[in-house]
Amino acid sequence: MAHRKKLIEVALPLDAINAAAAREKSIRHGHPSTLHLWWARRPLAAARAVIFAQMVDDPGSRPELFPTEQEQERERRRLFDLIEELVKWENTTNEELLQQARAEIRASWRRTCADHAGGPRAAELFDPERLPAFHDPFAGGGALPLEAQRLGLEAHASDLNPVAVLINKAMIEIPPTFAGRPPVNPDARSEGKLVSGAAGKWTGARGLAEDVRYYGRRMRDEAERRIGHLYPKIAVTDEMARERPDLRRYAGRELTVIAWLWARTVRSPNPAFGTIEIPLASTFMLSTKKGKEAYVEPVGRADGWRFTVKVGPPPPGAKAGTSAGKRQGFYCLVSDVPITYDYIRGEGQAGRMGARLMAIVAEGEHGRVYLSPTAEHEDRANEARPEWQPDARLEGKSRQSVSNYGIDTVGDLFTPRQLVALNTFCDLVTETSDRIRQDAVAAGLSDDERPLHAGGVSSRAYAEAIAVYLGQAISRFADRNNALCTWDSGPTGTRATTGGSARTASLRNLFARQAVPMVWDYGEGNPFSDSGGGFDSALAWMVPAIRYLPSAASGEADIGDAPSQHLSRGKVVSTDPPYYDNIGYADLSDFFYVWLRRTLRSVLPDLFATIAVPKAEELIATPYRHDTKAQAEAFFVNGMTQAMRRLAEHAHPGYPTTIYYAFKQSEKRDERGVSSTGWETFLEAVIKAGFAVTGTWPMRTELGNRMVGRGANALASSIVLVCRRRPADAPRATRRSLRDALEAELPAALIHLQRANIAPVDLAQAAIGPGMAIFTRYAKVLHPAGERVTVREALAFINRTLNEILTAQEGEFDADSLWALAWFDQHGFEAGEFGSAETLATAKNTSVAGMVRAGILHSRARQVRLLRPQELPDDWDPKADDRLTTWEVVHHLVRVLRQGGEMGAASLLRRLGNAAIGARDLCYRLYTLCERKKRADEALDYNGLVQSWPEIARLAVTEAREQQSALFDADGDERDS
Repeated sequence: MAHRKKLIEVALPLDAINAAAAREKSIRHGHPSTLHLWWARRPLAAARAVIFAQMVDDPGSRPELFPTEQEQERERRRLFDLIEELVKWENTTNEELLQQARAEIRASWRRTCADHAGGPRAAELFDPERLPAFHDPFAGGGALPLEAQRLGLEAHASDLNPVAVLINKAMIEIPPTFAGRPPVNPDARSEGKLVSGAAGKWTGARGLAEDVRYYGRRMRDEAERRIGHLYPKIAVTDEMARERPDLRRYAGRELTVIAWLWARTVRSPNPAFGTIEIPLASTFMLSTKKGKEAYVEPVGRADGWRFTVKVGPPPPGAKAGTSAGKRQGFYCLVSDVPITYDYIRGEGQAGRMGARLMAIVAEGEHGRVYLSPTAEHEDRANEARPEWQPDARLEGKSRQSVSNYGIDTVGDLFTPRQLVALNTFCDLVTETSDRIRQDAVAAGLSDDERPLHAGGVSSRAYAEAIAVYLGQAISRFADRNNALCTWDSGPTGTRATTGGSARTASLRNLFARQAVPMVWDYGEGNPFSDSGGGFDSALAWMVPAIRYLPSAASGEADIGDAPSQHLSRGKVVSTDPPYYDNIGYADLSDFFYVWLRRTLRSVLPDLFATIAVPKAEELIATPYRHDTKAQAEAFFVNGMTQAMRRLAEHAHPGYPTTIYYAFKQSEKRDERGVSSTGWETFLEAVIKAGFAVTGTWPMRTELGNRMVGRGANALASSIVLVCRRRPADAPRATRRSLRDALEAELPAALIHLQRANIAPVDLAQAAIGPGMAIFTRYAKVLHPAGERVTVREALAFINRTLNEILTAQEGEFDADSLWALAWFDQHGFEAGEFGSAETLATAKNTSVAGMVRAGILHSRARQVRLLRPQELPDDWDPKADDRLTTWEVVHHLVRVLRQGGEMGAASLLRRLGNAAIGARDLCYRLYTLCERKKRADEALDYNGLVQSWPEIARLAVTEAREQQSALFDADGDERDS
């Protein structure tokens, strides 16, 4: 089936997308990720840009309107400008801008429908009045279906993992169902806010968000009434104030506790003290903030020890903790004998590991107040008797660290008091749902019995929808209320937040990384405190995110196994499949699933039908689920190939499919000793599934787009593959014809990439796209002997051709710059022999003396070297330079960009005028040389100049216009006078 090329198959404003994705990592308030934790989410900016560019025609596919290359580039730039605005976080809910994007998508869709009018399946697949739906079969955290919905597409999400499906229901299914409705809670109704959309207040999911806030707060208050006695305030006595002058202002008052800090204990291995419980404390520091230091001091006694809290810096020689080092275990406080990890494991597995209260953290008038533990508070915690405890066994990465110490089930991850709190909140969701239903009927919703999972819009369905969000609030609460949450004592030395401000000491959540780590001293938060560990905090994070969820189109989220599920034909597909063995989603998800199931099983019975998250079918290469590592790998590759084949068969023929790849790039050897990488393996799976690859785009989410160290590139966090189904009658080709096609077609594609301002660090990866498009349009590419050309060989051909093209571009440079390039390749900025330099100069039709005069070379004592950018003169005037070279232009721009930023570089670019032509091409070539030679510092400069080029050029034009305007104004003033 003939098709127009989409923008993503030709060019992307990759730098702007990467910058927006990186910035998004520091944004939390209102971000959908705050609804529920999920591992390895895609940035919304990248997802939005990819789907938009996947659906919009490239100007080159519209020659009837843009017949020349210049006109096509101008239109491409207009689309880039739209994308660059679209990916900004502050424009996430900008309806005017989103409408522009939706209009572009619809316009391209109507052209596609016109192209296929009267053709086979036209009525089914190409209705100009109805956009095709979107589907992500590996939906995970839901960024892709969410952004498809934001762009106006009916969104479908599926995943094998029930927790992922629930997240997607909360983001794409529930908000459109109840969009535009005012809240039903009595406070809102009593204030006369019931009118739908009054003054635009309840547009979208705002009414839903307000009810989540209101009923969540009621739940919290009722929970405090029932179990608040287990979380007492701390009374500051006169005696405490005498010992601690900082407590005098609080004497006679009760303070709300933020957290209780505990240390695990084992009996002393010294037989003489075998009845004494010894703390396993990695640190005794409570706060390291300068001027507000606090620490725990263990005080020895005849029968053991006790803890007391001190303020101020610890004195020299004070114990930092009882840890003896990372691999050494701990030491006994009372006898100094070592406590080995083997000993601790034995005690833990025997059920003899305990815990002692080390300190109490309370809310003061101007920050945290640290207090010594009391017997009352320790006893109150030990009074808790949970009625239910989850017995789902920990598996995989959830088990590998903690099971050594007798922690075998999800329930073992919590203290008894935390279990009581979680049980109470879970029970209250059901009770609160009954109240919501009554209020919804009073607000005018029908009182029929059609539930949420059947697509109801009744009072029952609305109550169940609110319950879904309240259940997710319990997940957030559980992540900060378990016995593996550590206390962050705040910055020490260089440990400070961005901008240099000190971070407030607080509880860290469990899933700071994708595993369940063992911790020795932990914090137990107060559910009823306003601090980060309270239930109110969970609501405060969620409500803004719900408020701004899109409702421009309908959505649906279902449970399904990608390799075997039924996929309806004709949907646009963008998906982010599992990454080999990187993350055990199912194992980790059990932590949340057990509580969600307890809370929501009656609301979504099909979703929570199993005792734990399904694992056997999960498409990752997890060795413990298979007999050997090879079997685990085969399971993954075969399953992924099957899933890709289904996508190739069912995806909409008018659009490419986009697939995110993020394997660890490690080599492996087969039985013949031939090595390959995960990248090749994945490409092979995609090609075997029947796809042809038409684009590869590196998407980075790290700040700065920079090197991570000398000689190493900042790796792309993922690569987006753009694929179309390969025609059944695709021809075969020889290796020679593949080389000829690459040499003929890749130069034009490379020009598009460079004009799109692809950073040099990304150029090689992006160029694989058009190269693989040539390779995969053939059914097979064969050697003269009849053997199939492998993906590895094709990648080698593509990279070789790319290097040849970049080398050929050197022919456009002046003789001095050609000499400098060749010399830089051999010597960099280091000195070399004059004789070699003169020989090379003869070959390049220049001279050493001339280049010294040109100001790019230093020659002395029979040695020559290229001048570094910082050695070039600050007062250089290109207009007065009688031997201006592209090499000199590039390095003066590098110098000025370092010293004066983009404004300074723009001023120089304006003065250079046409002399700057070719400078960016030289940067690409220089970056390639630096990458090959592992010259990271220089590579940073050239990569940075290319990335800054659009802004430098824009500022240069602006400056020129301002100067011209000022000149006209001055002429007018003279004439007037």
